[in-house]
Amino acid sequence: MSHRATETQRTKPHCSVTLCLCGFLIFVFLCLCGPPAYAQPPLPRPEAPAASPDFLTHYNFHLSGDALSIDDPRFSWQTHFGGDIDLVDYVAGRANILMDYEAVLGDQLRLFDPNQGNYTLEASASLRAGATEIAGMLHHVSRHLSDRPKDFAIAWNVVGVRALRRVTAGGATIDLQGSAGRVIARAYVDYAWTGDADVVIRQPVNAHVGVFAHGLGELFGVDPALAGRDTQRGGRLEGGLRLNGRAGAVELFAGIERRVDADPLDRQRQRWIFVGFRFVSR
Repeated sequence: MSHRATETQRTKPHCSVTLCLCGFLIFVFLCLCGPPAYAQPPLPRPEAPAASPDFLTHYNFHLSGDALSIDDPRFSWQTHFGGDIDLVDYVAGRANILMDYEAVLGDQLRLFDPNQGNYTLEASASLRAGATEIAGMLHHVSRHLSDRPKDFAIAWNVVGVRALRRVTAGGATIDLQGSAGRVIARAYVDYAWTGDADVVIRQPVNAHVGVFAHGLGELFGVDPALAGRDTQRGGRLEGGLRLNGRAGAVELFAGIERRVDADPLDRQRQRWIFVGFRFVSR
């Protein structure tokens, strides 16, 4: 969840703007009330596009671990490792690939028992419309069990569209994203379509320290004939400190998450409080 923050303008701070944005974060979580395999989508790019087509123009990297507070031995930690790369900037837009691996750990069999491995892969291509990017995407998620028997696939593919935009207010940067898509292939899951909204607010304190808040909400439309349930809602709300170094940064955060289908097999939502860390590129 990192980006190269390039402030294009500085305006006089407006407390009402900050309060409204914080309220919107809470709204996203409560009304949409993470996804089965949370992976940060490609971030908006504040930099001016290349003057001519160019190759491997930008990348983001993340490595994170969250300690979970929940009375369920299947869920003690969640970890993520991955990133996204702009393969080509063709001036009018960019082609991006995203990869993320999530390991979920419990303490059923041993103190640190990795019982899930979830893979997210995505390819997208965008067009720039002023400060907004509109991207078409092909999104794939597959879920696996560790040290447990499972001889069938749990996976889905989504074709959809995403809008990305960055704005500034009082020295803060606000990254806004939203996407929607149709599930075109699925195994075991009952998902028919997906939608999400993602907001990240960052406020620098000085050159090395900043604060941030992140809200994510996601909807899963389902085929009721498969499992007899209705639209599923998940969300994540976190906030914390960002400590900037020369080549990267570390984020320390805490928050709350409601995860759809937290275990791949039982189709049950889970809610937990978490504290964590995240290493990111700059």
